Amino acid sequence: MDSNLPELRDIHLPSDEISVFPLAYGWWGILLLAVTLFFLIKLILWIRKTSAAIYARKLLQGLHDNHSLSAVVKMSEILRRVCIRQYPQAVSLFGDDWIAFLNSKSKKQLDEQTAELLKNAPFMQEDSADYSAEKQQKLWRFCYDWIGENL
Repeated sequence: MDSNLPELRDIHLPSDEISVFPLAYGWWGILLLAVTLFFLIKLILWIRKTSAAIYARKLLQGLHDNHSLSAVVKMSEILRRVCIRQYPQAVSLFGDDWIAFLNSKSKKQLDEQTAELLKNAPFMQEDSADYSAEKQQKLWRFCYDWIGENL
């Protein structure tokens, strides 16, 4: 045993602390995967949000040149479908509460005549004095803007 002692070398400790940098390739891969996953999730959420707005506006665009009372009823249905997605608690509102909710979520407010058209459209006759193409266009513009602000 004594004969091997002179051949052993002394243990030399590193003079500085051991650094974690540069990272090994595996850690860079995990970091890259995490960042990619984060941005991919953000992209998917953004696509889902914008596609809903595009779809709702496309439905509304189909009603732009339709000057009938049924188009007004469909506008109300589109607004309610948007509410199912964004504000589920508001879907059951009707009458003045429905109009107040729509106005609270929009920068541009519905005027009284257009609000009455939206509230009473399912119960009105086509030749009613309360219905006019001008009111319908105001309502269409409000719906278009409201969808853009809330989706």
